[in-house]
Amino acid sequence: MANDREVLRDVWDGKIPVCFILNTEEICDLAGPDPFYLMVPRLSYFPLCTEKVKKHFMRHIQENDKQEMWLEFNGIPLKWHYPIGVLLDIYANDIQLPWTIVVHFNNFPENALIHCNNKDVVEAHFLSCIKEADVLKHRGQIVSSMQKKDHHQLWLGLVNDKFDQFWSVNRRLMETASPEEGFKHIPFRCYINEDKFVQKLVKPINEEGHRETLKNLLEQVLPDNENVQVRTHGIIPPLETPLQWMAEHLSYPDNFLHLVVATS
Repeated sequence: MANDREVLRDVWDGKIPVCFILNTEEICDLAGPDPFYLMVPRLSYFPLCTEKVKKHFMRHIQENDKQEMWLEFNGIPLKWHYPIGVLLDIYANDIQLPWTIVVHFNNFPENALIHCNNKDVVEAHFLSCIKEADVLKHRGQIVSSMQKKDHHQLWLGLVNDKFDQFWSVNRRLMETASPEEGFKHIPFRCYINEDKFVQKLVKPINEEGHRETLKNLLEQVLPDNENVQVRTHGIIPPLETPLQWMAEHLSYPDNFLHLVVATS
């Protein structure tokens, strides 16, 4: 893996200011709760950093309304299994910071969201994504060679926002046999909108031995759309950026590149 630690650290340290407000229809007292402000990691998931939000609002709702908490923005339920930074990139054109998000405790949108009653559900989803990414990159050989404690360390690094704890294990998932070879395939998801993303088998090195770029990926994924740009981690990377470098440095902790089609 290319040793560009500063980029990895900058990506890891990305935070988003969020203003959480309780759905007005669920408030049971006259005064109502104050908004709850929080800086959340781009790379995390909302269920991992909203425990304080839940405690703040639970005192202001009816006892029979205390069901599973879920979040909404502009009338759209937010998918908790998307990393927070991906959600921000998807709705970037409609968001002003701090990002105002509405908190709900009843009327769970069964058709729009997966249930998440505890952090174990998030952990299972996260580790499943890492295994899927490793199948694409190394035919699953790296994850299968790890011990359970290594998987747990990846998870704890994410939960506790510990860069060194996470990367001491994750660096193994970013290794290649040689700089010229790269991964077998690039793990990525290209989001057309909040409900649709595209995945394809895309190699980082073409048959002529040349490095593929973001432009090459977009030509394969969106062949009918010229001059398309994508956003990831709040930036629009140059189309000439090599895919192998992006996968090593701009992947989320789940080891996927999350690319959102950017519209002006």
